[in-house]
Amino acid sequence: MLASFAMSAYSASKTVVVLGDSLSAEYGLERGRGWVSLLQKKLQSEHIAADIINASASGETTSGGRARLQGILEKHRPDVVVIALGANDALRGLPLAATRENLQAMIASAQKTKARVLLVGMQIPPNYGPDYTSQFAKLFPDAAKSKQVALVPFMLAGVAERPELFQADRIHPTAEAHPIILNNIWPYLKRLLAI
Repeated sequence: MLASFAMSAYSASKTVVVLGDSLSAEYGLERGRGWVSLLQKKLQSEHIAADIINASASGETTSGGRARLQGILEKHRPDVVVIALGANDALRGLPLAATRENLQAMIASAQKTKARVLLVGMQIPPNYGPDYTSQFAKLFPDAAKSKQVALVPFMLAGVAERPELFQADRIHPTAEAHPIILNNIWPYLKRLLAI
């Protein structure tokens, strides 16, 4: 009985919007090698009917994502919204309160359309001091808990500590890192697609 429910849950085609920054927009990569492109291939290999809309933009901040999200929701009417923003806020040293407010507002906007939300957590190197770094890392679990949405603990788990998996700028992961990123996100997204 459970198996037949799982099959029927996956049988209806879903639309997934990924709202991210350069880490999701294939910055510096040959097209088709970023984690979002790999996700589309993964869905096909697992026979899960879903269309992926990559609405990511290099340099995007949470305020930029918040400004664009309503139009994206209206245009695509997604079943699932993956929010993978925040890294550029930290790189620019933007106020944590603004990042928190933007994340929560984006989650709320998606929830109003009945979309399920997957928030992708981020961490930063301690360049801005241990206080900013630790408070930034807490933004994501706090926002996920307050809005009761799924959370990927850290997008770059298994990547961040390996310098060889970064491009020359030491910020953007290489193509070899993107399967690891997908593996960090996939278990959480797969559960949302089954609902």
